[in-house]
Formats: sequence, structure tokens, C-alpha cells
Amino acid sequence: MRKRNWRLVGFAVFLLILAIGFYFFMLTIAPTSLDPVAMMETVGSASGTVGGLSIALIIIGLIGKKA
Repeated sequence: MRKRNWRLVGFAVFLLILAIGFYFFMLTIAPTSLDPVAMMETVGSASGTVGGLSIALIIIGLIGKKA
């Protein structure tokens, strides 16, 4: 039986919420930017990276380690 790492899963969920929140927050600021397309490309890349990392951490945390 494997022991799940709930602290890692909790932190990864927190990171996922932060990434989504950052994306939507920057989406409201984008219209005032001088180059909104380039800004949202950068924001989407950063949010996607953090979101992907958090999903990988959730999977690793749920798989766990041998007890």
C-alpha cells in the first residue's frame, strides 16, 4: 500500500489556483497595456507552466511512496 503525500497535493492545488487567478487578473489588466497580445502570450505561458507543474505535483502526490 502506498502512502499519499497530502501536503504536496495541497500545495499543488494552491499553485493551480494561483495560476488561474493570475491569468484572470492579468486578463482584466490587458486592455490597458500597450501591447495586450504580447502581454497575454507571456502571461499564458507563465500560467500554463505553473498549471502544468501543479498538475504533475498532484499526480506525484496522489501516487505517493511505499509505506
